[in-house]
Amino acid sequence: MAKKTSTFICQSCSYQTSKWMGKCPECGSWNSFTEETTLAAKDLNRAHKRTAQGGETPKLINDIVLEKQFRVVTGMSEFDRVVGGGVVPGSLILIGGEPGIGKSTLLTSVMGKLSQSHAGQVVLYVSGEESVNQVAERSKRVGVNTDNFYIYNETNWQKILEQINKLQPRFLVIDSIQTTSSSEIDSAPGTVSQIREVTYELMSHVKANGITCFVIGHITKEGSIAGPKILEHMVDTVIYFEGDQFGHYRILRAMKNRFGNTNEVGIFEMKESGLCEVTNPSQYFLDDQLKDSFGRSLTCIIEGSRSLFIEVQALVVDNKFGNGRRTTQGLDNNRLSMMVAVIEKYFGIPMGFNDIYLNVVGGMKLTTRESDLSIIASLLSSYRSKPIDSSTIFVGEVGLTGEVRSIPQMEMRVKEMAQLNYKKVVTSEKTAKELRGKFDIEIIGLRQARDLDQFIK
Repeated sequence: MAKKTSTFICQSCSYQTSKWMGKCPECGSWNSFTEETTLAAKDLNRAHKRTAQGGETPKLINDIVLEKQFRVVTGMSEFDRVVGGGVVPGSLILIGGEPGIGKSTLLTSVMGKLSQSHAGQVVLYVSGEESVNQVAERSKRVGVNTDNFYIYNETNWQKILEQINKLQPRFLVIDSIQTTSSSEIDSAPGTVSQIREVTYELMSHVKANGITCFVIGHITKEGSIAGPKILEHMVDTVIYFEGDQFGHYRILRAMKNRFGNTNEVGIFEMKESGLCEVTNPSQYFLDDQLKDSFGRSLTCIIEGSRSLFIEVQALVVDNKFGNGRRTTQGLDNNRLSMMVAVIEKYFGIPMGFNDIYLNVVGGMKLTTRESDLSIIASLLSSYRSKPIDSSTIFVGEVGLTGEVRSIPQMEMRVKEMAQLNYKKVVTSEKTAKELRGKFDIEIIGLRQARDLDQFIK
């Protein structure tokens, strides 16, 4: 019989120790150790030997015949865009997000679409957090009305597996992986051992039977998927559902995808009837009612295969009580500090005693440096209380020496600007020389960031 040992495991990074510790020496988390009972290493090796028997043998790469990857279109174009054009049979997709952001609503809508397009196939939604009535009520609200959509309230993996074998679903949802537990593991649901074991069993079963499985995962206060990091390594796709739970809009973003790229994002709007797709996201990121307001400018970013026009807002106010604050929403605070330093150095404007607030409208996050010009323009506009022409787009990286640097895929952005009838684009001098005259839009090139003065007077 397998010997059991007691181990303390960090719930943040899976670090193991034989005794309880207040602070994890690996990741630095406090009070993250829980006691778990595990099998001894010898018994685990003996068990793995049984599973290894009868496995495949190595093959020459030239002898392997590649098969074209078949995809199933869900019917939600924004979701399909993020997963690479449709879901792959036998794949395991992990979706994480803040509590109340709409993960369950999103997957209920997706499963509803799949149940309609695959009337002869079973769709199974397993919920460990909500009752059958609660899931059914949400399903009716988002318009699910099919006779092949099954709802099952259970947290025990062995019982869930029995129903999967009985119903033979084509599509499966586990809501959530943290509440699902195996009776073969002597630890509480949500612990590292439980999550690892259930995910392994789930992955083995869905791949062997060609079931497309969606798994909902909780996230920590730091914004990462709760549980061991191996969870994200085991699944095929990791998707984050982002946004302000008190706002209307949600952003679906892929962080890992074995069957496609991770550059695409999907935009949704939360309404009473559920999540609705936003096919033209630039319309909701911009607000024409604020044309004459100061402290705002427009930039253009690339997300996957499309250009998004984003509004950057800044507020610069006096601080009468000491050093100024720096607060950002949608932008790294260190990037804001660098742009403020550029303004102080090359514009001669002291901002050390100003409170500075910067917001990226619509919940988007600016992770690249293409919006540097727009950030500086918004800061100067707010500081001087002078509005910026709303038909002008600012796109370019600003270095620490104040130079304006070119960015990739600029031709794609300028083409989109011209189609939307924008009048001017301010970018680097090099980019302006390359693109000037190709499109029906005025392209203004800057060598130094201080040349922005001509647009804010």
